[in-house]
Amino acid sequence: MEEFVKFENLIDHTRDYLNTRVDEAKLTVAERSSAVIARIIAASVVSLVFGLSLGFASTAVAWWLGNSWGRVWLGFLAVAGFYFVAGLIIWSARERLIRIPIMNSIIHQLFKTEEDEED
Repeated sequence: MEEFVKFENLIDHTRDYLNTRVDEAKLTVAERSSAVIARIIAASVVSLVFGLSLGFASTAVAWWLGNSWGRVWLGFLAVAGFYFVAGLIIWSARERLIRIPIMNSIIHQLFKTEEDEED
C-alpha cells in the first residue's frame, strides 16, 4: 500500500512539473512576442517622427533651391529627382539593406538566451 502512495506522489509531482514547464514556455513566448511588438511600435513611432522631419526639411530645401534658381517648381523637381534616385538605389539593394537586417533582428529577439540578455 505504501508503494501505491509513493507512486501517486510521483504522478502528482510529475504533473506539477509538467504544468510548471508549460507555464514557463507560455511566459517565455509571451515575453519574446511582446518584446518584438514593442520594438515594432517603437520603430514605427521613430519612423513617423523622422518621416515628418524629412518631409519638412525636403520642402525647405526644395523651396530654397527653387528660389535660388528663380523657379520654385525647379527646386521641387530637383528634390523629387534626388528621392527617385535614392529610391532606385534602395530598391535595388532592398534584400541586403532592409529584409535581411529586419529578419535577423526579429530572429535574434525571439531566440536570445539568458547570456545575451546580460550583455
